[in-house]
Amino acid sequence: MAKYSTGSGGGGGSGDACELCGREDTSLSEANVAGARLSVCSDCAPHDDSARSGGSSRTGGSGGGRGGGDEPNRKKRAAQNVAKAMDASTGDSRHWEEEGTDYEEDRLPYLVKGYGETVTEARQDAGMTAEDLAAEVGVDAEQIHAVEDGRAARGGVGGSTVRGIEQALDVTLVDE
Repeated sequence: MAKYSTGSGGGGGSGDACELCGREDTSLSEANVAGARLSVCSDCAPHDDSARSGGSSRTGGSGGGRGGGDEPNRKKRAAQNVAKAMDASTGDSRHWEEEGTDYEEDRLPYLVKGYGETVTEARQDAGMTAEDLAAEVGVDAEQIHAVEDGRAARGGVGGSTVRGIEQALDVTLVDE
């Protein structure tokens, strides 16, 4: 259980306990943790806010902890990892410049409120299964399920699929 300082410590030397984790330790150091000055053990020393921001409030130790010195390298590595993830499919970004995207080709239109329930009811009234409707529209059944679940945008359903469902079931799904 953590022990937090109230400013009135007892003893002040050997046998003290870490004011963050409560562990008894003879080699405590001063640390600024969330605005409070605490005596902390070596395990809790990395929580020192001033050490992370480049300050030096630690006493003792060899300075080999996780201070501000590693921060630029960590940020650089994070940026490199993001760049790798963005270009993971081909290794570079030329494919975006040359091929572009197909966002506008089959754009999902604005749909009416409750479009999922509308499709489900109309499909059931027509005596069709989701697979039957998918075959008639010419799409995978998973897209029909996405529409019926009200997750057309997240399911990657295109505008042509929505228009095909409207035609097949004689319903209005597009909010024009």
